[in-house]
Parts: sequence; structure tokens; C-alpha cells
Amino acid sequence: MTVARTPLADRRRNRRLAADAGLLVVAAAFVLPLAWVVLSALDPHADLRVKVPDGVTLGNFDAILTSEITFTPLLNSLILCGGATLLTVVCAALAAYPLSRFRSRLNRPFLLSILFATSLPITAIMVPVYALFVQVDLIDTLQGTILFFAASQLPFAIWLMKNFMDGVPKELEEAAWTDGAGSLQSLIRIVLPLMGPGVAVVTVFSFVMMWGNFFVPFMLLLTPDQMPASVSINEFFGNRGMVAYGQLAAFSIVYSTPVILLYVLVARRLGGGFALGGAVKG
Repeated sequence: MTVARTPLADRRRNRRLAADAGLLVVAAAFVLPLAWVVLSALDPHADLRVKVPDGVTLGNFDAILTSEITFTPLLNSLILCGGATLLTVVCAALAAYPLSRFRSRLNRPFLLSILFATSLPITAIMVPVYALFVQVDLIDTLQGTILFFAASQLPFAIWLMKNFMDGVPKELEEAAWTDGAGSLQSLIRIVLPLMGPGVAVVTVFSFVMMWGNFFVPFMLLLTPDQMPASVSINEFFGNRGMVAYGQLAAFSIVYSTPVILLYVLVARRLGGGFALGGAVKG
């Protein structure tokens, strides 16, 4: 027995096929660059085409795995982004706590100001920042770049942290206050452990945004030995249009490894949800 198709069913089927086709196009836009990076890193004659290499070689990795090309820039990136991420998370937690736990007329204007600050392009403020860093002798220093990285990511980090912190019941802190704990102790021992997924999101987001930033370290750092990997990758582009595509692809894989490892480390916390089960009794 066959069931006749209705016009409504045909329209739904056509919409589903159109949506699937659109998703395939979007997926191809992401998959093709990744396929080029992997294949070109193993291709001794890599170019801009996505193709299966004629022969597989690890020569591209051998060429870039040196202290000058890879290890020193990666270490600089880890120092810059790791230090700035730690500073961002700590400051965001301390700033978000009073916004989440205490009511004030200034909370909403402050949050709106933070939201506005996230929309400011970094290129618009780099000239006065550069002049300021010259005057306070922070230009060409890792600590100065860390401070600016943290300051640029802090507005959105505070916004995210405050929203996650709102999900932690205040009754848990009130019980701790009854036992003599202070606000800082309740923040460290109760709120932050319970909002582990939120802290993980802020950490990953801040680190990734800093890790891929080219403009800030390019402007604030002058010494080649202090340049992070996001800037040193520019060395693979020659002066006359010559590009070492195989080495560029191999460097891109090595450059992406810390971000992938960070996500793997916090993936369990990202999917764990708030550990509030049984903590609050009705």
C-alpha cells in the first residue's frame, strides 16, 4: 500500500534538502582548507591546490622544527597567551562577582559599557596605546604585551563570567557566610568550583583569541627574539611572491597543536554542566 505525497510533505522535503545542501557547502568551506594544510604538510612539492601528494615526506617538518623558526616563537606565544589568559580569568572573576551578587544602580550602566567596549576595534586604539607604552617604557616587553592582551579581552570575559556566575545559587554562599567564610573565600571555594564550565569557556575563548592575534604583538614587540608564532608565521611569505607552502602548512599544524590540546583538557568541564546536584535542598 502506497501513501500519496501531499504538497506540504513535498515542501518540507525540499526545505530539508536545501538545508542539507547549505550545510554541505558550509562544511566544505571548513574542510577544504584543513585538507590543504594536512596534505601540503606531507607534500614535497606543495602549492595552493588541494591534491594528494605524489610522495609523502616529513621534510617540511624537519625544516621548521628548529629553535629559531618554531620553538622560540611558540614559547613566546605560550608565555604571552598563558600569562594574559590567567590574568584575564582572575580579573574577570573578581569583577563579575560583585556584579552578580550585589544589586546596584551602577550595575546595568557598567555592563552596557562593557558590552560597548567589546565592539571597539583594536586597530582604532593601537596608536594611542603605542604612544602610552613608549612613555611608560613598556614597549617591546612581554609584560606590557600581556597587560594589553588581558585588558583587550577583559570586557567580554567579565560579561561571560557574570552570566555563568548568575547560575550558581546564592544560598550556598549564605551557608558559607554563616560558618564564618568571607566573600573572597566563598568565591574561591564555592562559586568558582561550581561554575567550572563557565571558567573553562572564558579560558578557552580568551586563549584562542590571543593565540591567533597578529596585530597586537606586531605593533608592541620590536625584538625578533620576542615575537610569538602568530607573527613569525609571516616569515614563510617571501619578498617576491615566493611562499614555502609545504613548510607553511607544517608550521600551521604545529602552531595549532596547543589550542587543540587546551580544548581536549577542558572538554570534560565544558560538557559537565554545573555540579549542583544535591547541593541545595528544597
